[in-house]
Amino acid sequence: MLQYVCSGIMLIYHSFFIISREKIKNNIMKGFTSKSILLTIILFCLTAMGTNRNKAQKEYYLFAYFSNNTTEGQQVCYAVSENGYDFVPLNGGRPIISADSISVSGGVRDPHLYRGEDGWIYMVLTDMDMAKGKWSNRGIVMMKSQNLIDWIHACVHFPTRYEGEIFADVNAVWAPQTIYDPGADKFMIYFPFPKDAVYYAYANDRFDNLADTPRLLFDYPYPTIDTDIVRDDHGTYHMFFNTWGGKEGLQRRQYVFEDLHAPHTWRLIPGHMQPNSLASEGSTAFRFQDGSWMLGYDCFRDSVYQFCKTDDLMTLTLVAETRTTGNFTPRHGS
Repeated sequence: MLQYVCSGIMLIYHSFFIISREKIKNNIMKGFTSKSILLTIILFCLTAMGTNRNKAQKEYYLFAYFSNNTTEGQQVCYAVSENGYDFVPLNGGRPIISADSISVSGGVRDPHLYRGEDGWIYMVLTDMDMAKGKWSNRGIVMMKSQNLIDWIHACVHFPTRYEGEIFADVNAVWAPQTIYDPGADKFMIYFPFPKDAVYYAYANDRFDNLADTPRLLFDYPYPTIDTDIVRDDHGTYHMFFNTWGGKEGLQRRQYVFEDLHAPHTWRLIPGHMQPNSLASEGSTAFRFQDGSWMLGYDCFRDSVYQFCKTDDLMTLTLVAETRTTGNFTPRHGS
């Protein structure tokens, strides 16, 4: 998946010429004790992402996530999988990126990964520590890396960035995500605000700040959070989002459309985009090499994370349900 511009859980590769696959598994299960060992494993997995892949190369999927609502749990963790739903945590489930080194609040949530055509990997996160209150979120973190370990980061603190504007008063710019906007030829960061409508702003060329004042992306009749946008092989956009306040309560909805900035043309798919009625949020959709897709989401009230396979991004089949206990405790991630 990384040979394409892509977002969400990322497909990574390795070739068997550095260390054995069993050594990788043993180190993953034991937990790493140094950055150099972890970097070796990550680089091992990232080998042959370019044009030198061959039939012997093995595909792995990388999942970035936070663990729980404690300050200690609001860090960036990694897990890897061969099939896209059975994940093994790296570093023994301990953080890969410490929140206090990259954030204003001391906590980060909802990491979203995006691989650009330029070879860089981009991540945006919610800058928030739940211990300071649900409505304490004042900004986002923007990061970029070429190896998934060494990151260049910047905090966009909305009260400072938009001083004197309505956007200085944010308290819930939760779960920002990135998508490439071909019309603008820029990375577009989208997030909820205000009154839970979804807004967007473009990243600057360095990917260390928002370049303009946020603009409305769409306004659903009820509060809206956790928006995830992907584009299929036909150029059609699929947007998953969570909403509540209607007679059906919390549910996942989906828009399908061709133009990012023409919401009057978007088609709302009927029904609750999930094969069961468990309360959930934090959608992340990602593509397999065969053209099929996986949709993952956090069933937060039932302490499970579900993975659903789909060929058309609309008909969903549940294939795995991971208990959010033990070393692998996935919450909203990608």
